[in-house]
Amino acid sequence: MSKVWFISGAGRGFGRRFTEAALSRGDKVAATARNVAALDDLVAAYVEAVLPLELDVTDRSAVFESVARAKEQFGRLDVIVNNAGYGLFGAVEELSEEQLRRQLETNVFGAVWVTQAALPHLRAQGSGHIVQISSVGGVAAGPLLGGYHASKWALEGLSEALAQEVAGLGIKVTLVEPSAFETDWIGSSAVRAEPLSVYEPVRERLAQLMAGSEAGDPTAAGQALLEIVDSENPPLRVFFGTAGNHLVPNIYADRLKTWSDWADVSLRAQGGRAA
Repeated sequence: MSKVWFISGAGRGFGRRFTEAALSRGDKVAATARNVAALDDLVAAYVEAVLPLELDVTDRSAVFESVARAKEQFGRLDVIVNNAGYGLFGAVEELSEEQLRRQLETNVFGAVWVTQAALPHLRAQGSGHIVQISSVGGVAAGPLLGGYHASKWALEGLSEALAQEVAGLGIKVTLVEPSAFETDWIGSSAVRAEPLSVYEPVRERLAQLMAGSEAGDPTAAGQALLEIVDSENPPLRVFFGTAGNHLVPNIYADRLKTWSDWADVSLRAQGGRAA
C-alpha cells in the first residue's frame, strides 16, 4: 500500500531527496517549501501525486492550514517528516539574540507545530510515523555550533518524550541523526554570526579536523529513509552516515566514566542517608 507523506523543507537538501525517494516508488507527498517554484519539476513529473505547499514552519497557523490541506487532498497522512531547518555557525559569545531565537523558532518550534498539527489526524486513524531530522549534533557537540546543537538537543528530548506519549496510539517516532552530507547545509543554507578574532584559533582547528572528511550521498539517505518508514519496528534513533557510529560510542563512554568518577559527589549531593 502506498504511503502519504508530509515533508517540510522539501525544496532542497535532504527534504528534496526524501520527496524524490517517496514519489519514485509511487507514494504521494505533500511537499512544503518557502519557495514552491523549487518543486515545479516534481509537479510536472508526478502531477497529482505531489502537493506543493508554500510554508514557513515558524508560522504556526500556516502550518496547521498546510497539514489540514494535505489531509483533505490525500485523505490520510502516514509519514510526517520534520526536515525544515538550518545551521547557525558561531561561538556562543558571538551569537546575537535574534540569531539564536530564529534558530530555535525554525529547528525546534517549527517541528513542534508540524507535529501538533499532524497528531490529531494520526490519532484518528490509529497509525502514522513521525520522522524528526535531527543530527549527530543532537547527541554530541563541538565548538562553533552551540546554537545549532541547542536546537537539536531540544528536538531529541522532545521527541523521546513524544515517542512514549504516542506509543499506545499506533504512532511511531524516529529521530534521524545525519552526519556530514553533500547538501548546502554548510553553504547557502547556513547563517553565520559576526566573528570575534579571539575564536580564530578554534575556527582554524575545526577547519583542519574537517578537511578531507568524506560527505555522504543524500540520494542514498532518501533510500535509507524508505527502509525506516517501511519497518514494522523502526528505531527511535538512527544515524545516517558513518560518523555517528565512529564518534558517539567514545563520547558516551567518556560521559559514563565521568559520572562514575564523580559518583561519590553525587551521593553527597543527595544528602541524608545516601551520604
